[in-house]
Amino acid sequence: MKGYIHSLESFGTVDGPGTRYVVFFQGCPMRCKYCHNPDTWQLNKGSEMTADEILEKAEAVREFIRRGGITATGGEPLMQLDFLTELFRKAKTEHSFHTCLDTSGIAFTPGRTEKFDELMKYTDLVMLDIKHIDPERHLQLTGQRIDNVLAFAEYLSDKGVPVWIRHVIVPGITLDDGYLYKLGRFIGGIKTLKAIDVLPYHDMGKVKYKAMGMEYPLGDTPPASDEDAVRARKVILSGVRDELRSMKRTDNGR
Repeated sequence: MKGYIHSLESFGTVDGPGTRYVVFFQGCPMRCKYCHNPDTWQLNKGSEMTADEILEKAEAVREFIRRGGITATGGEPLMQLDFLTELFRKAKTEHSFHTCLDTSGIAFTPGRTEKFDELMKYTDLVMLDIKHIDPERHLQLTGQRIDNVLAFAEYLSDKGVPVWIRHVIVPGITLDDGYLYKLGRFIGGIKTLKAIDVLPYHDMGKVKYKAMGMEYPLGDTPPASDEDAVRARKVILSGVRDELRSMKRTDNGR
């Protein structure tokens, strides 16, 4: 079996715990307005590679990633679910690598989870990108409905899979206390939540859009600052704490 791979990175430092070997999958149904990798959108493009070919390259840098592992990102890795499962299965059973899936969850199929169940057998951590917590705003921002994303988060919680939440704050779009608090209330219900990464929006993707002859969707939207991210994280955490308190009160009332 071969998968379509956009690129490989040997020393990823922001793609999960430790230093990671990062596999960028080709193909994504989302059209996030702040996406800085529009060249990963198209399906069935990129380099065709087998899992063994990828893992051979990862083995060559094992000394550098021994306290990290392998991360599948994209694009959207779940668009190539069978290949992703083979990659993670071999990474775990044949190479003993820690495996991390960086995903939006958009390709999850509630009610038909057999293949996802198989993938989760070999997945140590899921980094789930929640683009926007409001359904209408999520659709406007990404071109996709939020239903499968939230369903995937609940699935991971029920399956006992460790989850890191990632959220990009964009001035005028997601940098809003009401939305941030609502996001916190939702993720406070994820039983396996391990971390929350709040990432400030940047416009470095403008150059790539121009090179590809594409109009940059967010125009002159200013980047968010590190201070914005710190404050946004505090608002999200307040929602998480309130959700945990609410759940505790409910449990005590039974």
